[in-house]
Amino acid sequence: MIRLLIADDEVLIRGALESLLGLEEDFEVVAGVDNGAQAVAAARELVPDVCLLDLEMPELDGVEAAGQILRQVPTKVIIVTRHARPGVLRRALNEKVSGFVPKSTPAEELAKVIRDVAAGKRYVDPDIAATALGGERSPLTDRELDVLRAGRDAATVQQIAERLHLAPGTVRNYLSSAMGKLGVGTRREASQVAWEQGWI
Repeated sequence: MIRLLIADDEVLIRGALESLLGLEEDFEVVAGVDNGAQAVAAARELVPDVCLLDLEMPELDGVEAAGQILRQVPTKVIIVTRHARPGVLRRALNEKVSGFVPKSTPAEELAKVIRDVAAGKRYVDPDIAATALGGERSPLTDRELDVLRAGRDAATVQQIAERLHLAPGTVRNYLSSAMGKLGVGTRREASQVAWEQGWI
């Protein structure tokens, strides 16, 4: 029996995944949650065999949640996404994610991917892989990207600093550097460019 944790903030999609995958004789859905922080907590508590994480979620996105889960729990992670941006795949692979599939994947195919990943294999959707190979590499450092990523949710420099355990002055320096490299005038513009490129 493959024990599954499903995390997606879209209730309809999460419910559909739980129902469809629950029909498979060798799957047991042990939890369904609606944000990245809940996914981390549920994975720690339940230790599922495979975590199916939506990319776009509140609190922690799928890749951030995957990183935390995989550092604490002996499990496998598959990221499910509607937006297959190149840099996101690179981030996911850096976090040791085992699978990366679009939300348009048919249920039978997704079930096969889950079985393969549970057995120790890796799977990246071919179209996503092709897009990633042709994508532009980020000119920003990892820390600059961290600050821009946190800035998408945090309203103030102080909040970004608290989230990343940095001094506010350090955050301002990273933001200023990132804005200069991207040729934009505000941190929101910098975050938007980085998000559109798939770097965060």
